[in-house]
Amino acid sequence: MALVRSADGSQLVHDCAYDVLGKAQFYVGLEKCIGDLRRTLLEKNVSIVGVQSMGGGGKTTLALALCNDPQIKGYFNENVVFITVSQSPNLIGILGTMWEKIGGTKKPEFENVEDGHKQLQQLILSQPKSTLVILDDVWSRVNLENLLFVGPGYKIVVTTRDSSTIPTTQTTRLYQLPLLCQEDALSLFCFWAFGRTSIPSSVDAKLVMEVQAECGGLPLAVKVIGSSLRGQPHDVWERAKDKISRGESISDYHKKGLFKLLEISIDSLDDVSRECFLDLGLFPEDKKISADALLDIWVYVRKIQWQDAFRILSDFASRNLLNLTGTPRSNVAISYGSASELCFSQHSVMRELALHLGCQDGVADRKRFLMPRKEAHLPENWEMLNHRACDAQLLSIQTGPMEASHWFEMNLPETEALLLFFTSSEYFLPPFLKSMKNLKFLMVLNYGTKRGTIKGLHLLSSLTQLKSVRLERLIASPALKQSKEILRLEKLCLSLCEGFEYASTFNSIELRDFNLDHSSSLEEVPLSFCYMPSARIWSISNCHLVKMLPYDLGNMTSLRMLRLSALPGLKELPTSIGKLERLEYLDISSCEGLRGLPEEIGQLKKLRDFDMRDCSHLTSLPRAVCELTFLRLVICDEKIGKQWLRAKNISIPELRVEIVEAHFSLEWLDD
Repeated sequence: MALVRSADGSQLVHDCAYDVLGKAQFYVGLEKCIGDLRRTLLEKNVSIVGVQSMGGGGKTTLALALCNDPQIKGYFNENVVFITVSQSPNLIGILGTMWEKIGGTKKPEFENVEDGHKQLQQLILSQPKSTLVILDDVWSRVNLENLLFVGPGYKIVVTTRDSSTIPTTQTTRLYQLPLLCQEDALSLFCFWAFGRTSIPSSVDAKLVMEVQAECGGLPLAVKVIGSSLRGQPHDVWERAKDKISRGESISDYHKKGLFKLLEISIDSLDDVSRECFLDLGLFPEDKKISADALLDIWVYVRKIQWQDAFRILSDFASRNLLNLTGTPRSNVAISYGSASELCFSQHSVMRELALHLGCQDGVADRKRFLMPRKEAHLPENWEMLNHRACDAQLLSIQTGPMEASHWFEMNLPETEALLLFFTSSEYFLPPFLKSMKNLKFLMVLNYGTKRGTIKGLHLLSSLTQLKSVRLERLIASPALKQSKEILRLEKLCLSLCEGFEYASTFNSIELRDFNLDHSSSLEEVPLSFCYMPSARIWSISNCHLVKMLPYDLGNMTSLRMLRLSALPGLKELPTSIGKLERLEYLDISSCEGLRGLPEEIGQLKKLRDFDMRDCSHLTSLPRAVCELTFLRLVICDEKIGKQWLRAKNISIPELRVEIVEAHFSLEWLDD
């Protein structure tokens, strides 16, 4: 979150999550729980506190509230670390994150989990300090034991669904999180249903209380059901009450009963939105995923217009079916059809609901063919698809290392979206890729601690329908650099990748949307990156070695959005930028090395939004900015803001200038 001031000096909070959802997070009923947990945690002879409740019981909410508790932050001198573990954790990655957050230095190389645990234990003992580590959503004792450490002042909070996960020792305590009491449950329900903490006088109070009572005090159920009924007429509330009452009480919890309750929130969705909700099961649990990935599936596979797809995404967030987080730049970029700065995640219970609803058909008859959690290899029953065609429209696979020989042939003639998630230093794409003639969307994401070399991209050469490719944390194999095969894509996203800038495989003629983010190897932007005559969105960000941009940048005359963000080595913009006559949004935020803007920037007659926050060395504007009469929004620091106000008074009367304080974030490293 960044503090924003308008040009007149008044202050307001600029928070993408708040703007997108229309409301901030609301916590209720936690005061006593926080106090109880705090007292237990701060007991002298306690080192581990387990927090147990059913899925959706509010464990994560309580843990996050504890992170922000002033007494806890004061006791541990702000040394509070929050880690999401999940059902299929990358333990080496988690140990590396813990090292960087606890030690404040870059992690060393770990040979394996045991080596990582040993080194981190030595670090904790060598620099004793009061530290609290919160391990959220732990599913197994085995995983937990690899993440437990001892040291002076070192304490751990573990949230889990299963109390047997927590070890029983003299220094361990178990806190069982109760369900919400009736009063708190009603307040939370009303907040999500009506935007206030009490029942409005204009509605049937008895009916509201009956529906809320069926949620049984489970926070997730209260939030989701309340959100799903917001703005609905009386008869919809009546039907919801009748259907919920036929289910089982949430206090007599088991998975079937919970799903019956939460299905009420899905019933109000139209057929298109329901299919979109079921698509959430394709993505791993407890992971931040670029919202663009989900939107690409809806656009290229479901044939939904981008803005309509984004409205569905926002609606899901407002109903608490998923969580959206973003950066201060998110909202402006969204208006231009880009959600690359926005991430979504989902509560594990909501993902289980999507899996439950989407996987009720037989294996070969499902629309979505997926692995619920990461496994070493493909499930054995999938081998049947070698001889029988599968009509699945979407395929999602989560594995560890995959050699070429680990794959077996699968007959997937109708599949239009393929999502591959893995953790290893080397990964071979499945050979059956070459036969997926209807494939339109491909995502390959490595969750390993280091980038993994990807092999087999040549298999894509025959896929004439492929429109969007997303590659994350990968290294291009040497063979790709010599490849002469051509892919005619509309959208290409490369995040945390190396070596792809030298490949000609991804033809740029038809690309409309190009995004290169966090490339540690890119020093010089290739001319081929500027040969995108159809590009409307072009983004290079967080590439710290880039010092200059080619003059050929000005050849992309179809651009509407140009993002050159977090390029600290960039000294100047090419004068050819003035040739981008259709450009409407320019983002040069966090380009600290920029010393000035070229006079040619005044030629951008259609420029409407200009983000130049965190450009600390850019202290003056060229006179030509007065020619940007179509400009409506500039985001910048205070010194440059005064100059923009002068330009506003001279020739840009409709200009709004937002003054922001410096804001830097490394949250992306947590993933």
